[in-house]
Amino acid sequence: MMNFDCSLSQLTSSMRIEPEPLSQHLENFIKEYVDKLERDGVVLGLSGGIDSAVVAALCARAVGAGNTLALIMPDRDSKKEHVKDALDFARSMGIETKLIDITPHLSQLGTYELFVLEGLPIGGESRETIIKRAYDLYRMVRGDTPFSASIVGFRDKEFGPYLGRANAYYRVKHRLRMVLLYLHAELENRLVVGAANKTEYRIGFFVKHGCDDAADIMPIIGLYKTQVRELARFLGIPSRIIDKAPSPDVIPGIVDEDAIGVPYEELDLILLALEKGWGSDTIATVLNVERGKVEYVRSLVQRSEHMRHLYTPR
Repeated sequence: MMNFDCSLSQLTSSMRIEPEPLSQHLENFIKEYVDKLERDGVVLGLSGGIDSAVVAALCARAVGAGNTLALIMPDRDSKKEHVKDALDFARSMGIETKLIDITPHLSQLGTYELFVLEGLPIGGESRETIIKRAYDLYRMVRGDTPFSASIVGFRDKEFGPYLGRANAYYRVKHRLRMVLLYLHAELENRLVVGAANKTEYRIGFFVKHGCDDAADIMPIIGLYKTQVRELARFLGIPSRIIDKAPSPDVIPGIVDEDAIGVPYEELDLILLALEKGWGSDTIATVLNVERGKVEYVRSLVQRSEHMRHLYTPR
């Protein structure tokens, strides 16, 4: 018999936030650590997406727009619309920006030589279309996502070398951005502020030691993606940024929900139910989703554990 506490209304109620006091709490948190660590301001990476926009707004409210620096760090795969959104948003907030094209650095590292689809489009199809089709084909053939398969290593795995090259291709971008953030932070005595959210952190949808992992503070790490959206509306983040499909913008054609395989609205509720200790059958029934989807999300949390912890000898 199902526990009476295990209901959809309980989950949706637990997911609600009170944006105004939450915003004030996070602003105080940012200001506290700027003062505690004796910094003159903050620096963050601004991608044109919702998470970094929310963090930028919180920083500007906490320490002032004049003490907030946003690095916009596209490479040749980045969509121009994301760069424009980042620049427009920073200007509207009065936040100082530095636009740094990381393409030359990645070229020097040989990153683009790893990309086997260089030279496309082929037969009139765009690179984005072909990559998306390849991603969907992998999922159909393997019954898994390349993202899930890439959380751990590839020993004795089919397509392992290809997945390894893909990982190297996109992960170096986030790690290079992390280096640039800390370079500017140390030159200008700033605190590095990260923009990871709880959803991505719990399932391992981030780059270990990348700009979405290595930071001095992470203000929104306790908020699920859907909660970040609610906070964004309160903060006045432009609807264009809130409503567009979230994307890591590192591999052409792949947005977050393509990579993960589960819409954020479902994913967040599954994660919250798992956090509450609900069983897979209960979650599947309450949310009206396949049990296999619940088990998939559970496996992401379990298999990505190594990304959240440093293992040391006992």
